[in-house]
Amino acid sequence: MSKTFQLKSSTTAATTPVSATAKSHPMPFVRVELVVLSVLEDRLQVLLSRREEAPYQHLWGLPGGVLRIDLDASLEAAARRVAQERLNLALPNLGQVAAVGGADRDPRAPWAMSVVYRSLVQPDLDAKPGKRVQALSWRPVQALDQGEPLAFDHAELVRQAVESVRREIMEMRFPPGWVPDPFTYSELRTLSESILGAPLDKVTFRRRMDASGIALPLDGQMRAGGAHRPAQLYRLASSTKR
Repeated sequence: MSKTFQLKSSTTAATTPVSATAKSHPMPFVRVELVVLSVLEDRLQVLLSRREEAPYQHLWGLPGGVLRIDLDASLEAAARRVAQERLNLALPNLGQVAAVGGADRDPRAPWAMSVVYRSLVQPDLDAKPGKRVQALSWRPVQALDQGEPLAFDHAELVRQAVESVRREIMEMRFPPGWVPDPFTYSELRTLSESILGAPLDKVTFRRRMDASGIALPLDGQMRAGGAHRPAQLYRLASSTKR
């Protein structure tokens, strides 16, 4: 038998029945996807995971996982948990790129949403396949631009993450934990060129670095440059001294 609640009116003794079985609305299937980027072999590459389960079983895609309201205090907390579960590590400079959703994104649900996070890491990242991951592999982002198939709409999510990272580098905003300390201006410029996929003018780059104040010179520390004179070593202003 259905239950009803009775609410007293402030002006009359009459009661109003209210059904306890109010219409419910199905919730979207919510996931967190991780776009992990690094410069390897002088090219910007993305870390992909080989899916262990359907849909898209055995196909490569982004490491990710379902949002857990019983475990995740926030979206960033969910991203960090998923990184630990899928990659067995903590990621630096996690930043939210986008939230995408639609009725045709995932065959497991009538409507699916993904919150996309990206991290720019050093090439010695010690990632190991974790839960529901068959294998991990670095792939040049250029290969995805040329049509290498990925699970779901993950190629588009990688494209958006790459665009966000390139904007930051063009604005001289270098994600913490990405640049190996110490570094020379030449080394940082070469890394930036690999991300942008285009050369940068040496003089302009140095001028912008000096004007920004984001790189602090290390007193008396130089790096030999082969046939060239030794180069000054720097660290990012946000870095901890070593």
